[in-house]
Amino acid sequence: MHPKALIDACGELVELVLKFDHPADAVVSRYFRDHRSLGPRERATLAETAFNVLRRKTLFEALVQGAPKGSGSKWRRLAILAFHGPRDFLKSALTEAEKTWIDACDKVNVKIDPTLMDLHRHNLPDWLIQPLKSQLGNDAFWTYVDVVNTPAPLDLRVNTFQAKRAEVQKELAKAGIASQATPYSPWGLRVDGKPALTKLDVFARGAIEVQDEGSQLLALLLDAKRGEMVADFCAGAGGKTLAIGAGMRSTGRLYAFDTSAHRLDALKPRLARSGLSNVHPVGIAHERDERIKRLAGKMDRVLVDAPCSGLGTLRRNPDLKWRQSPQAVEELTAKQTAILASAARLVKAGGRLVYATCSVLPAENEAIAEAFAAQHPDFEPLNATELLTQLKVENAASLCAGEQGEYLRLWPQRHGTDGFFAAVWQRKA
Repeated sequence: MHPKALIDACGELVELVLKFDHPADAVVSRYFRDHRSLGPRERATLAETAFNVLRRKTLFEALVQGAPKGSGSKWRRLAILAFHGPRDFLKSALTEAEKTWIDACDKVNVKIDPTLMDLHRHNLPDWLIQPLKSQLGNDAFWTYVDVVNTPAPLDLRVNTFQAKRAEVQKELAKAGIASQATPYSPWGLRVDGKPALTKLDVFARGAIEVQDEGSQLLALLLDAKRGEMVADFCAGAGGKTLAIGAGMRSTGRLYAFDTSAHRLDALKPRLARSGLSNVHPVGIAHERDERIKRLAGKMDRVLVDAPCSGLGTLRRNPDLKWRQSPQAVEELTAKQTAILASAARLVKAGGRLVYATCSVLPAENEAIAEAFAAQHPDFEPLNATELLTQLKVENAASLCAGEQGEYLRLWPQRHGTDGFFAAVWQRKA
């Protein structure tokens, strides 16, 4: 595609994404379906340009004001600023005035430029600032900002029911894909770049799945054993379900509950690749569904990866910071409370319950866990640091928070993962 046409296409996609009518990844996928002639490199440029705008939206909107006349729509100017590709390719489509402007923008140092404000540096909505600073402190907040406004690495989970991590790492290396063992999860590999994994035999036969290391640690924390009855209460597309099932060595019975048939449908091909036979996807109408009531008190382990704001995943989903709101979070906390209470009914005496989110907000995390503990004296809190240490996770204490390290609390700037939270209980006998 000619550079000018590609920049115009980027501007068109940026406009669609910034409407915030739908999740950005869904908008990008729809655009690609409507423009099937685009090649892999063009698709990568379009997607990354749109996501660059979402990451640094307030900064770019300020810089757009200095664009020379005749630079087209606001969306095209944003696309120029955020363009994901070689600068000489970009400049081949620009006027001399635009080249001068983009050179000046590239030299802007948001940390010291006196004409810019904090909002241009952190690129976050106002309502998120205080909850983050109160947890991290001012200096760590800016470290968090520097990391969260960059793309996330690509993590893989090795399906240990089929293969060993070292063997998979060697197989990827033969395919020209460099990887490193993840520092905490015993199942994880971190891959350089964004290789076409789906074309590899190691993917096709189910030996690997794309999964953030933090998600892997949630499955590890559940610590499901062979032959047990286990439930993934909000299974979604089943990433954690598959990790749990592999840990159970395809024995016992593992229920994957979800209210979305569409999400459970996405699990089916992944399940077929995995080789697991102990997973049973079950669609439910709501958390009080009759299917849930029939299993009350029968589960050895229950994972509640609750619907949440997703604000721990901003490196992957930067649109969420602009699409979420305090009102939406308040609605989610009511839902989280209800779901956790319903899921707890499944746990048998001596069984384990894990509540988790991919949010960094205390309202969705510690507040929910503390309220549940106060209302359910029949559940005894377990210490996440101790559990992870028993599971031989290196530097387990560094992954946890709370007065005694009772909660798993992951941050992208500290751990290289998405932001995650987990609390663990055992039902008293």
